[in-house]
Amino acid sequence: MPFVFHHSLGRICTMLAFILVFSQAALAEDFYIFGGGPAGGTFQFMAEGISLYEPVKEISDFKVRAKASAGSVENLRKVNSGTYAMAVVYSGELYMGRNGLLEDDPTRYDNVLAVSYFYGAPAQLIVRKESGITKLSQLAGLNVGVGNIGSGAYANCERLFSHLGLWNTIHGHPMGYNDAAFSFINNQLDAFWLFVGFPSGAVATAADNYDIDLLDLYQTAKTSGFFKKYPFFSKVVIPAGTYKGVDRDVESYQDSALWVANKDVPAEVVYTLLSLIYTNEGLAYMRQLKKTAEAMSVKDGIKGIVTPLHPGALRFWQEKGIM
Repeated sequence: MPFVFHHSLGRICTMLAFILVFSQAALAEDFYIFGGGPAGGTFQFMAEGISLYEPVKEISDFKVRAKASAGSVENLRKVNSGTYAMAVVYSGELYMGRNGLLEDDPTRYDNVLAVSYFYGAPAQLIVRKESGITKLSQLAGLNVGVGNIGSGAYANCERLFSHLGLWNTIHGHPMGYNDAAFSFINNQLDAFWLFVGFPSGAVATAADNYDIDLLDLYQTAKTSGFFKKYPFFSKVVIPAGTYKGVDRDVESYQDSALWVANKDVPAEVVYTLLSLIYTNEGLAYMRQLKKTAEAMSVKDGIKGIVTPLHPGALRFWQEKGIM
């Protein structure tokens, strides 16, 4: 009996040793977390799109995994700390974060480096057409969806409304775009704010249930001196017909959504990913996933970037001749 016990124990030890060696080999593979955003947002489409692209999945040296997050500000902080290797962050947040200029946060997030431009993200503020609301000042005392806390949407909503002296006059409700659309449909919100590429699925959902309108934001921001204080924003026009029932061009402003990486991510990793995504096949794949990705191109690869590039990105864009 003791022999059988020791024999069995020996087999078990051999199996455990094999499992341990196998596990160590599996763990030796590098995994890089790519921070996206809330469900229904374009950030998450971009992060998942890159991580699920077949040529990226076939890389043997490392793997990329997308992870949902609150959005731009959270991504900035987690890439800086190394919790995320890469993420989507607005150019404005990156600029302000690297220079210690974020609201109530003097930290300098200088471990975060730019990789490439994804798309322009316009400010969009949705109201019911029947409300008669045409100006931001008319939102005083009303319920407004202002984006997730930790997101670029929330930060930019607070930024504009505070600049105009309106932030403390509204009843702001932090929530994601899909939740805001459904709350709007159920009459729990009078308006909701987005900072995302158009067309937005959340806005389209609202437009299928109500006659909606978009507020023109550009002139209000310009005349208040908003763009002098925040020079990384640029004017954008949301064309008539983008959303059901909105049959006029709407003037707004936008920031640039960027692919960023922690400074310690190997240059070869960043270079390899850019080399796969910024091909005709890679860009076509991204555009199939999300119309917003039509803004991606080699020509505009560093558009909207006003902060230092990651060494892997620097090499890639120099080779493309667009530095």
